[in-house]
Amino acid sequence: MRIEILADVKTTLGEGPLWDTDEQRLYWIDSFDGRVFRCTADGREIRAWDVPQKIGSMALRRGGGAIVSLQRGFHALDFETGEVTLIHDPEPGRPANRLNDGKVDRQGRFVAGSMDTMEEGANGALYRLDPDLTVHELDRGIICSNGPCWSPDGATFYFNDTWSGEIWAYDYDTATGNVSNRRTFATVDTSRGGAADGSTVDAEGCLWNALVYDGKLVRYRPDGTVDRVIDMPVKKVTSVMFGGPDLDVLYVTSMAKPPLPRFPGDGPLRGSLFAIHDLGVRGVPEMRFAG
Repeated sequence: MRIEILADVKTTLGEGPLWDTDEQRLYWIDSFDGRVFRCTADGREIRAWDVPQKIGSMALRRGGGAIVSLQRGFHALDFETGEVTLIHDPEPGRPANRLNDGKVDRQGRFVAGSMDTMEEGANGALYRLDPDLTVHELDRGIICSNGPCWSPDGATFYFNDTWSGEIWAYDYDTATGNVSNRRTFATVDTSRGGAADGSTVDAEGCLWNALVYDGKLVRYRPDGTVDRVIDMPVKKVTSVMFGGPDLDVLYVTSMAKPPLPRFPGDGPLRGSLFAIHDLGVRGVPEMRFAG
């Protein structure tokens, strides 16, 4: 196993690595500074787009552009012009919230959750944006939405409320996009101050989770038991995604500055985008939003 720095751009809150198999490019975001980044598999040709609000996640769109979950709702991003257009704000009456982590299911629907900006109140919810651009609430009572991803067959949906100390699994109806039967998939070791952040699933059906503030990546088997733990060179790792031409490189984002003052800073590698090689594992291609 080899860990390298792919891009040292010092993202304030790096998040959401997303490998696009069509373009053979990696996207990631800076949630707090409101930027979308793109580069090649080996970190070249870095480009950035500014968005007008904090950004929680993004999904590439069939036909071009992206869907982005900004602080105040789902928006469309045009990469050619940089224009950002509101689709729908599901929480107009909750000014203390913002949309956060999200991904696209195997059928092309975008699922993203919201969070309390101070990470204290259970004011958030989980939403599904359908290809017809309608929004549907899937769950509620969430402090900080993170880690959405699906089993390779799409029938199990994984998700976590970062400060709950658990990663959840739901039954996912692939025909409708509805969720049911929420249960505890794994209990997260928070004894050193870490918490579950972004996740992805590999081709073997194992879930990889970034343990933010503890500097670890944890691989869980499909039964929820821990298979492997990787120590990272920074503590504030935020999310993970497999990519590269063979989908065998694990890309890892991190934050340069904690959003809340109670968390300490990292060293000079803070905010870097990392690539982990030679894991012997491949990922699952990410879908584009179908709308």
